[in-house]
Amino acid sequence: MASVILESALLDVLPGREDEFLAAFAEARPLIAVQRGFRTLRLHRCLDEGRGSRFLLQVEWETLADHTEGFRGSAEYGRWRELLHRFYRPFPEVEHYGEPVLSA
Repeated sequence: MASVILESALLDVLPGREDEFLAAFAEARPLIAVQRGFRTLRLHRCLDEGRGSRFLLQVEWETLADHTEGFRGSAEYGRWRELLHRFYRPFPEVEHYGEPVLSA
Protein backbone atom coordinates (compact mmCIF):
# COMPACT_ATOMS: atom_id res chain seq x y z
CA MET A 1 0.00 0.00 0.00
CA ALA A 2 1.33 3.45 -0.93
CA SER A 3 1.96 5.94 1.83
CA VAL A 4 -0.39 8.84 2.43
CA ILE A 5 0.33 12.31 3.74
CA LEU A 6 -2.45 13.73 5.89
CA GLU A 7 -2.76 17.51 5.91
CA SER A 8 -4.68 18.73 8.94
CA ALA A 9 -5.88 22.23 9.87
CA LEU A 10 -8.25 23.60 12.50
CA LEU A 11 -10.21 26.38 10.82
CA ASP A 12 -11.67 28.95 13.21
CA VAL A 13 -14.26 30.74 11.08
CA LEU A 14 -15.55 34.17 12.03
CA PRO A 15 -18.73 33.61 14.07
CA GLY A 16 -21.87 34.24 12.06
CA ARG A 17 -20.13 33.59 8.74
CA GLU A 18 -20.24 29.78 8.81
CA ASP A 19 -22.83 29.42 6.03
CA GLU A 20 -20.95 31.88 3.82
CA PHE A 21 -17.73 29.95 4.50
CA LEU A 22 -19.37 26.63 3.59
CA ALA A 23 -20.67 28.11 0.32
CA ALA A 24 -17.20 29.45 -0.51
CA PHE A 25 -15.65 26.10 0.42
CA ALA A 26 -18.01 24.31 -1.97
CA GLU A 27 -16.78 26.65 -4.71
CA ALA A 28 -13.13 26.13 -3.69
CA ARG A 29 -13.20 22.34 -3.40
CA PRO A 30 -12.80 21.64 -7.15
CA LEU A 31 -9.64 23.80 -7.15
CA ILE A 32 -7.85 21.38 -4.85
CA ALA A 33 -9.44 18.20 -6.21
CA VAL A 34 -7.71 18.60 -9.59
CA GLN A 35 -4.23 18.87 -8.08
CA ARG A 36 -1.57 16.28 -8.68
CA GLY A 37 -1.34 13.93 -5.72
CA PHE A 38 -4.72 14.90 -4.24
CA ARG A 39 -6.56 11.86 -2.87
CA THR A 40 -9.45 12.98 -0.71
CA LEU A 41 -10.75 15.81 1.43
CA ARG A 42 -12.92 15.87 4.56
CA LEU A 43 -14.31 18.93 6.30
CA HIS A 44 -15.83 18.34 9.74
CA ARG A 45 -17.74 20.85 11.86
CA CYS A 46 -17.10 20.88 15.60
CA LEU A 47 -20.06 19.65 17.65
CA ASP A 48 -18.87 20.89 21.05
CA GLU A 49 -20.95 23.62 22.65
CA GLY A 50 -19.75 27.07 21.67
CA ARG A 51 -17.46 25.70 18.95
CA GLY A 52 -19.81 25.63 15.95
CA SER A 53 -17.55 28.06 14.10
CA ARG A 54 -14.62 25.60 14.20
CA PHE A 55 -13.99 23.16 11.36
CA LEU A 56 -11.39 20.43 10.93
CA LEU A 57 -9.99 20.12 7.43
CA GLN A 58 -8.21 16.91 6.50
CA VAL A 59 -6.72 16.39 3.05
CA GLU A 60 -4.88 13.29 1.89
CA TRP A 61 -1.97 13.75 -0.51
CA GLU A 62 0.35 11.26 -2.19
CA THR A 63 3.44 13.28 -1.19
CA LEU A 64 4.18 16.28 1.00
CA ALA A 65 5.48 18.17 -2.05
CA ASP A 66 2.15 17.66 -3.83
CA HIS A 67 0.66 20.02 -1.23
CA THR A 68 3.49 22.32 -0.19
CA GLU A 69 5.00 22.88 -3.65
CA GLY A 70 2.35 21.71 -6.10
CA PHE A 71 -0.94 23.07 -4.79
CA ARG A 72 0.50 26.06 -2.94
CA GLY A 73 2.46 27.04 -6.07
CA SER A 74 -0.51 26.70 -8.41
CA ALA A 75 -2.81 29.30 -9.92
CA GLU A 76 -5.70 27.46 -8.27
CA TYR A 77 -4.22 28.17 -4.85
CA GLY A 78 -4.48 31.90 -5.53
CA ARG A 79 -8.20 31.52 -6.08
CA TRP A 80 -8.49 29.21 -3.02
CA ARG A 81 -6.89 31.96 -0.93
CA GLU A 82 -9.28 34.59 -2.31
CA LEU A 83 -12.30 32.43 -1.53
CA LEU A 84 -11.38 31.16 1.93
CA HIS A 85 -8.65 32.99 3.79
CA ARG A 86 -10.87 35.96 4.69
CA PHE A 87 -12.97 33.75 6.99
CA TYR A 88 -10.23 32.66 9.42
CA ARG A 89 -9.46 34.26 12.81
CA PRO A 90 -6.81 33.37 13.76
CA PHE A 91 -5.20 32.07 10.62
CA PRO A 92 -4.94 28.26 10.84
CA GLU A 93 -1.76 26.33 11.41
CA VAL A 94 -1.47 23.58 8.82
CA GLU A 95 0.31 20.37 9.81
CA HIS A 96 1.25 17.24 7.88
CA TYR A 97 1.25 13.68 9.21
CA GLY A 98 2.57 10.38 7.92
CA GLU A 99 1.24 6.87 8.28
CA PRO A 100 -0.44 5.97 11.60
CA VAL A 101 1.94 4.72 14.26
CA LEU A 102 -0.94 2.96 16.02
CA SER A 103 -4.38 1.81 14.92
CA ALA A 104 -7.14 0.20 16.95
